[in-house]
Amino acid sequence: MKTLQLHEVKAHLSKLIEEVLRGEEIIISRHGKPVAKLTGLSAPEKRELGFYPIVFENDLLEPTDDDIIDVFYNT
Repeated sequence: MKTLQLHEVKAHLSKLIEEVLRGEEIIISRHGKPVAKLTGLSAPEKRELGFYPIVFENDLLEPTDDDIIDVFYNT
C-alpha cells in the first residue's frame, strides 16, 4: 500500500485508477496526515436469473370477454 500527497493524486489520477483496478490500495494524505484511501470497488454480486411463479386463472388462448375489454379500455 502506497501513500501519496493530495497534489500527487490530482496530477496522476488516471494512472492511480489503473493501479487500483489491479488491486493496489492507495492512502491519500494532506499536510502529512492520512485523510482517505483509494480502493477498487468489489464486483457486483452475480444474481441467478429467476422468475416469479405466476398462476393464470384463465386459459391465455381463449378470447377475453367483451365486458372485461370494455372496462379495460373505457375507464
